[in-house]
Amino acid sequence: MERVSAFDEPLKKLLGGATAKVMAEHLDLHTVGDLLHHYPRRYEERGRLTALTELPLDEHVTVVAQVADARVMMFNNGRGKRLEVTLTDGSGRLQLVFFGHGVHKPHKELLPGRRAMFAGKVSVFNRKMQLAHPTYQLLDAHDEGEATEAVDAFAGQLLPIYPACKQLDSWRIAKAVDTVLPSAQEAVDPLPPSLRDGRGLVPLPEALVRIHRPQTKADIAAARDRLRWDEAFVLQVALARRRFADTQLPAAARAAVPGGMLDAFDATLPFTLTDGQLKVTEEIFGDLATEHPMHRLLQGEVGSGKTLVALRAMLQVVDAGGQAAMLAPTEVLAQQHHRSVTEMMGELAEGGMLGGSDKGTKVVLLTGSMGTAARRQALLDLVTGEAGIVIGTHALIEDKVKFHDLGLVVVDEQHRFGVEQRDALRSKGKQPPHLLVMTATPIPRTVAMTVFGDLETSVLDQLPAGRSPIASHVVPAKDKPHFLSRAWERVREEVENGHQAYVVCPRIGDDDEAPEKKGKPAAGEDAEKRPPLAVTEIAEQLAKGPLAGLRIEILHGRMQPDDKDDVMRRFAAGQVDVLVATTVIEVGVNVPNATAMVIMDADRFGVSQLHQLRGRVGRGSAPGLCLLVSEAHEASPARARLSAVAATLDGFELSRIDLEQRREGDVLGQAQSGVRSSLRVLSVIDDEEVIAAAREEAVRVVAGDPSLERLPELRTALDALLDKDREEYLDKG
Repeated sequence: MERVSAFDEPLKKLLGGATAKVMAEHLDLHTVGDLLHHYPRRYEERGRLTALTELPLDEHVTVVAQVADARVMMFNNGRGKRLEVTLTDGSGRLQLVFFGHGVHKPHKELLPGRRAMFAGKVSVFNRKMQLAHPTYQLLDAHDEGEATEAVDAFAGQLLPIYPACKQLDSWRIAKAVDTVLPSAQEAVDPLPPSLRDGRGLVPLPEALVRIHRPQTKADIAAARDRLRWDEAFVLQVALARRRFADTQLPAAARAAVPGGMLDAFDATLPFTLTDGQLKVTEEIFGDLATEHPMHRLLQGEVGSGKTLVALRAMLQVVDAGGQAAMLAPTEVLAQQHHRSVTEMMGELAEGGMLGGSDKGTKVVLLTGSMGTAARRQALLDLVTGEAGIVIGTHALIEDKVKFHDLGLVVVDEQHRFGVEQRDALRSKGKQPPHLLVMTATPIPRTVAMTVFGDLETSVLDQLPAGRSPIASHVVPAKDKPHFLSRAWERVREEVENGHQAYVVCPRIGDDDEAPEKKGKPAAGEDAEKRPPLAVTEIAEQLAKGPLAGLRIEILHGRMQPDDKDDVMRRFAAGQVDVLVATTVIEVGVNVPNATAMVIMDADRFGVSQLHQLRGRVGRGSAPGLCLLVSEAHEASPARARLSAVAATLDGFELSRIDLEQRREGDVLGQAQSGVRSSLRVLSVIDDEEVIAAAREEAVRVVAGDPSLERLPELRTALDALLDKDREEYLDKG
């Protein structure tokens, strides 16, 4: 174990308390190993300038540029002093400002023609991009002492630019890396030698030195190739071990029973299944017929028929003597699933009741807000086996709920459920039940292999006939207020044509603590000074202003379940013209007559969430309209995101864009909270081949040596990736 210890050394020991504290608090770096894995984001060549035209707004950046001019301005009747410096790179300009006592040193040093590295946060002032009070480091040798030292400090011509923070510039991080870099020689190599040699990858210590202090661009490429493989392989081994363990678990096989409920149900279907539904059903039925638990992810766009596929799987399990449970994230959705399942099944859902089919079963609903008597009856139906299908919220997970023989768990909208909850429900079976996870968020193949790598994936990519197109437009409320007025006119026109509309806001209002669910600005963007727009306020403004005279109602997560249901029922029945709501409408609400949606502060929602919301309109025969209202600056990443959503209806394409714009580590961190280190060089989007190859290698290694006894270094790397709780998390799946 001695070899690992150098990587576990606390940074405080080598760098001093103050620097170590900033690294821990702002960059989450605590040990020598953490810092050695904090790779440069990119590299600048000393002689070359950064493109100033492409700087992202509101982000902390490091640029190499040349001073074009500098002048001191007086204000406040000569009492205040401001230094304005203009940088140039030949293509664009960037303004720097220094105030007060901070003017003296830069005024002396930042002379026209000088070159330096500057770091600061990009903001807009008077429609110009600027950095206020940036830190800088000179890169030319005008001032012999300091500049020569700076040039020497950065060995070679490539300057590493590190992910930095306001409290610690890239070049101070580079100095800290110099201090710990000798420890790279003690890195434990997780890749089996045969794999490393077979793929021509450089040894790990060498890769670490090359990525931090490259002499050439080839050094960077070789280092990245190697580190990419480490990340992909270690993660895929963790997932492969997880899948291997699943194949060792026993489960009751639930094979099809000819002449049972499933056949009776299929005979009543008024349409034929799409090819996609048939293919996916075959995959699921095949899994159900085996004696170890199915773990399958079923993904498909809103309206692609996932519920029908899941229902047929549930019927097969009931035919085979088991029970099926469907878990929904909200009461509204659980009730809606219960309604649509009982409607689809007709008399088959009335097993044991007068007029019910003799082949049928009971379909019960179980939610937290049910009355005592109804709840008691539902619990009784489950424990006796009278009810073959139960649909509910996390109320299904409580200890009081007992099943006769739970054979299949269907989880709707994976990202709303904690793993502990999924696990608690699974522990209710005599043996581990089969598991089917459904999501309407399209997930690119590589992400499915990485994030949901412990699940096999089925994709429904055909939309049933009859869905109407949806037109989407960005409404820049700040630059062009008349566009917003036109948006409300469009809503009124839709209503006058006999249709209905949604208006979505990120926040409930009445000084609620936080935006409901995820209506927060995306990572790396500061929230505007004002809070996000709220349902209660917008509803009031619309009723008094542009939509006066229309029937407007509100809907949000803090309302009583009965009130929510009442509003939704009346909206579905056409008794409400405009529904002003939070994202509670994001999943499962189906009102074919709703044709328009206006999303306020749209930049505060994620790409896939906007896509989900938009899927609520255009569900009938009339075309849908989605207007994305935003005050974000035209050049901001937020506006780029919105334009991407407006430009395509392809959910898979949008999920790629979403990933490219967010750091992928965040995606993995949220979905796979079993993995501690976010991905650093592996790009889930671009490195599909590496991930697929790593998955194959991982499966081979784990099949031959499930406990990795012959690969102690790989075990060590796994332990570093998965701490104890997270190892358990993966074990629970």
